[in-house]
Amino acid sequence: MTSSVEPISLPQSPASNDTGIDREALARLLVEIARNVDPDNRALYEGIPAADHRLEALRQLLVGGEISELSRVTHLLDEPEQLAAAVGNVLPDATARASYAQLGEALAPAVERAAQRSIQKNPHTLTDILYPVFLPAIRKSIGEKIDQTFQSLNESLRHIFTWHGLKWRFEAWRTGTSFSEVVLNHSLVYRVEHVFLISRSSGLLIAHVTAENATSEDPQLISSMLSAIQDFVKDSFNEKENSGLDTIRFGELRLWSEVGPFATLVAVIRGNPPEELHEVIRDVLLRIHDESSQALERFDGDTSQLPGVETQLQTCVELQHADSKEGFPWLVVTAALLVLIAAGVWFFLSWQSGQRWQAYLSRLETQPGIVVSEQKMRGGQFYIAGLRDPLATDPQSLLSGTEVDPARVHSNWQFYQSLEPEFVLKRLTAALTPPDSVRLSVVDGRIIAAGEATTAWISRARAAAQQLSAGGPVFDISGVRDVSPEERWQAYVSRLETQPGIIVAQQNVRDGQFYITGLRDPLAADPQSLLSGTEVEPARVHASWQFYQSLEPEFVLKRLTASLYPLDTVRLSIVNDRIVAEGEAPDTWIDRARAAARQLSVGGPEFDISKVRDVSPDARAAEHWQYYVSRLEAQPGIIVAQQTARGGHFYISGLRDPLAADPQALLSGTEVDPARVHSQWQFYQSLDPKFVVKRLTASLSPPKSVRLSIVQGRIVVVGEAPAGWISRAQAAAEQLSADGVVLDVSQLRELNLAELNHLREAIQTTDIFFSSGRVVPGPEQTPVLDRLADQLKEFAENARKAGVTARFMLTGHSDTTGRETANASISAARAETVRALLNKRGVAPELLLVRGAGTFEPAVPENENSRTGNSTNRRVSVTVNLE
Repeated sequence: MTSSVEPISLPQSPASNDTGIDREALARLLVEIARNVDPDNRALYEGIPAADHRLEALRQLLVGGEISELSRVTHLLDEPEQLAAAVGNVLPDATARASYAQLGEALAPAVERAAQRSIQKNPHTLTDILYPVFLPAIRKSIGEKIDQTFQSLNESLRHIFTWHGLKWRFEAWRTGTSFSEVVLNHSLVYRVEHVFLISRSSGLLIAHVTAENATSEDPQLISSMLSAIQDFVKDSFNEKENSGLDTIRFGELRLWSEVGPFATLVAVIRGNPPEELHEVIRDVLLRIHDESSQALERFDGDTSQLPGVETQLQTCVELQHADSKEGFPWLVVTAALLVLIAAGVWFFLSWQSGQRWQAYLSRLETQPGIVVSEQKMRGGQFYIAGLRDPLATDPQSLLSGTEVDPARVHSNWQFYQSLEPEFVLKRLTAALTPPDSVRLSVVDGRIIAAGEATTAWISRARAAAQQLSAGGPVFDISGVRDVSPEERWQAYVSRLETQPGIIVAQQNVRDGQFYITGLRDPLAADPQSLLSGTEVEPARVHASWQFYQSLEPEFVLKRLTASLYPLDTVRLSIVNDRIVAEGEAPDTWIDRARAAARQLSVGGPEFDISKVRDVSPDARAAEHWQYYVSRLEAQPGIIVAQQTARGGHFYISGLRDPLAADPQALLSGTEVDPARVHSQWQFYQSLDPKFVVKRLTASLSPPKSVRLSIVQGRIVVVGEAPAGWISRAQAAAEQLSADGVVLDVSQLRELNLAELNHLREAIQTTDIFFSSGRVVPGPEQTPVLDRLADQLKEFAENARKAGVTARFMLTGHSDTTGRETANASISAARAETVRALLNKRGVAPELLLVRGAGTFEPAVPENENSRTGNSTNRRVSVTVNLE
């Protein structure tokens, strides 16, 4: 290696006298030493004479090895690569042997500057370096803190209301410790039974410590199992190398694992340990690494290099906490029940109060002129705000009946003017003060004014209408008629002229004054009082009235009432301009009334007292008797031949139909004493159509299809009936015609019995046959009886629908064998037997009639040699009759 340094030249100055040293000789010696130390730089010393050769020999003997080594070191320092390799070989041992304090002080500035430059140059690099290290640690720390928080909260909630909880709360207050920490210290029950220290690199068991009375299997086997589990999880879930299982739980046992640089500490804990135990276990692991990190790193199964490890692990095994005795939490249950009851009562009262408040709000919102803008409930108090028209209902008064406490209601109402028609109408009425002749009303949301008013009032009303048009309802005054003073005066005069008892003779207007003269009945209305409502100023009216007696009926009636003093039983009224008196009065009052009537007849209305009855005892009794006689004469079927009243008794005679009303019963309500009535009645048959109809109904018994009615004094028969009934009705009509009563049977129609006749023929051709001497038909007759019963029921139903009643005659027959009396008895018995058999099959018994004909009605003639005739005559035949 060459150098560009200039050659060195020795100084030529003489030696200094102050020291006595030969500087030139010293310089040559130093140059010679330099030549031997650095042979590569000999060119620098050319021209300088060499020293004495003996010195060279001496130099080799004394410092030859050092010079050679120094030359090698100098060459090493000049080559950076060789120097870096050499420093790298000794730097680990030097760092390990160096004092921590001195090494830290020496490296700190350089490391700080290098880290600072690296971070400034590329911050992401430091982030990438620290992320794998700090993130798991931070995550683990946060997780443990969260677990600790939840554990503390859970235990605090468990014991917050128990007796122990109260004692522990007092202890927390006394010692200044948090309640949750005190609860954990007393309530958590745990014991560390085993501690394993396992090598991370090889999975070998380094140390194992067991608590007293703790059972376990082979520790080496357990260590291998834990290492295998760690490797299995990493391989299965691709976990990073520096991560591992943190907690394993099996029943009451928990395995807590703390991972160090070279070893993993696993604690087997029984019970519920606090989360702070992680810190204790982690501190033990850190102390073990601090004291024996090299031995842990090179561990190959020899535990002799780790003498103090088991002592450190023994501190973990000694960790435990005894159980706290707790009884049943009666205090918790009682407190919870009290809280639930109080909460229920509070909730119910709040709900009830809220319902009442909502009812009050609904009531307010329906009120016109009130606008609720805000309402709320807070702390049992009610707050409400809004707008309220001064004319609207007082919100405070609406609280009545809602059961809301007024003291708890805080309201804030701002007054405003509502534009609802009813409120605008009230304001218009108060502002305009309309006269009596003007009526204001609301029609379809519009305010309508109708009537008569002065010009000034109409002008004020127009101005008010213009103001309302800005936003209020329409105020329509088109129906108000402008009334000038002259028109009001004429209206007043017209009003006077329509009044009875007032006659206007003259009226005029002059200089704003009103003049009127005429006649006035004292009983008529006061003209001055009639000025009210006309808006005519009374001070401007000058009236002159002359009194007179009006002959109008109402005034005459008033005067008659005042002079005659009619009794309560007499009523005076006006009927067609006549004064009519009605009722009852004594003779004296009737005489006075007759005299007053004669005076009125000169020019007044007629006074009719003909309807006033004399109420003297004899007159009243006679009047009651006449009323009774009139009542009798109006009764059909009663003919009064003679009636008289003599000596306070009443006598009457005549004719009476038996169907007519009882004359004695008619005395009721007539006020005639029955004991004073002597009557003599002869019975007769009245030809009054009502009585004739009753007798015809009773004698003819018309079917339901026939109706008898009276038309213009004639008895008319309408409907359908059998021919036999029509014949009987025609015979009755001929008999009545001789007495002058018309019975019209022309509208009767013969009943259409075509279907019935067909069924009748089938019934009447049916016979029930018997064996000789027998009264019960044989079994071969059962189908015949069944068919006959169905036919009889069908015929009876059809006849009922046609309005007639069917009857069936069962006639029993016998042959000529035997005595006649016996044959008669057998025939009747056969008919009764058939009746019973038909009744059993559903035929009503009242429709069946029986008789025995014996041998008198044979079906075929008989002779002594004819067996056929005898068998045919032993039968029961059926005959159908319609009523």
